[in-house]
Amino acid sequence: MIDKPAAPASPWETWPLDKEIVIARVVDGDRETVFQAWADPKQIVQWFGPEGFQIESHEVDIRANGVWRFDMIAPDGTRFSNRMAFLRIETPVLIELDHGRDVDNDPDRFRLLVTFDEQDNGKTVVTLRQMHPTPERRAAVIGFGAVEFGTQTLNKLADHVAGKAGAAAVRG
Repeated sequence: MIDKPAAPASPWETWPLDKEIVIARVVDGDRETVFQAWADPKQIVQWFGPEGFQIESHEVDIRANGVWRFDMIAPDGTRFSNRMAFLRIETPVLIELDHGRDVDNDPDRFRLLVTFDEQDNGKTVVTLRQMHPTPERRAAVIGFGAVEFGTQTLNKLADHVAGKAGAAAVRG
């Protein structure tokens, strides 16, 4: 018998639930299309962010060890700096990244795991799992509306994918 080294434990396996936020949405599109809407720099800027917000990219490299630096601009013009540092991408299954302000060593950054699960009916379940550094930080982001904003973002993703499907049907 040969002993195999144990795979390193995933932080997702042991992360306390009082630090986690989970948001999910069924998107009417196949997994590859939905994944590409997230992984393609030209597409993500078209739908990412809450309702009424615009995205201004400064640097975008969506791949393992890549970075997306951008401002999210609120309807009132307020700018929120963001940095996503991509850790792992498994096409078309998942994207894992650290997300925070566009500063080095942001103490409030969180780990985000985005998974894409295809259903038998051709739709895709997109799940966002956020691991926040402390229960207090989780409570703070819930307090300022992060769950609603995340839901709005996934709704915009679904609308984007539906628009692409409609455009393909017209071209078809």
